[in-house]
Amino acid sequence: MKKHHFIKKNIFYIFLFSPFFAAAQNFQVHYDFGVGRKYVTTTFETFKMDAIGNTFVFVDFDFNFANKTTSNVTYYNPSLAYMEIARCFTLSKNVPLSAQIEYNGGFFLNNTGNGLAINNAFLAGLDYFIHSKDFSRTYNIKALYKYIMGKEPASFQITGVWNMNFFKNRMSFNGFADFWYERNTNFLNAHAHPLATPTNTKFVFISEPQLWWNITPYASIGTEVEMSVNFGATEGFKICPTIGAKYTF
Repeated sequence: MKKHHFIKKNIFYIFLFSPFFAAAQNFQVHYDFGVGRKYVTTTFETFKMDAIGNTFVFVDFDFNFANKTTSNVTYYNPSLAYMEIARCFTLSKNVPLSAQIEYNGGFFLNNTGNGLAINNAFLAGLDYFIHSKDFSRTYNIKALYKYIMGKEPASFQITGVWNMNFFKNRMSFNGFADFWYERNTNFLNAHAHPLATPTNTKFVFISEPQLWWNITPYASIGTEVEMSVNFGATEGFKICPTIGAKYTF
């Protein structure tokens, strides 16, 4: 699952100081090489700024549900749909601090094709922005209260986000890191094998650094590496690399 996707956390201030831009969106396609993965994920992100802040929305689809096999060719349908929508309110044009509210949610299909919900999550908090003089390097630190419906009424999330451009914007290194409180029961190890005895954990960490080679201002190729701890019912540290393409428009 690709999530958070760093644009929502840093792009506002770039646009705030660059009046030629008011909106941006991109579409990404990744092939995940992680253990137990081997499937395609698509991500659509859109951002829009207005007089009092900005709005960001992204939607992920994992194509991992084997729907039909014909002539030895297996056709895969979406097995997961996940969305985040975040609204930021500028607190001061002189101080790089904003207030944010956010919603996360979705669903996925298990091996039998039955749908299971991803718990609704509502977040609220503050975002502090740091940048280089030319905005080629930006960093965000977020402190958020997190309510996971039906599971965690009083949780928290700490997020760090970065965006760095090199070689006259030909290369971009960006991503995020999240750490939050959530009690989970884990059934798999990092190799996607069932645990002899399920384990209970209380904290989750996930980070998704991306490295892009920008062929043009619109088209990019690159990679993402998802690194997680106790995420998605998997105990311990897991790493899932991808190869991807992105089109910005």
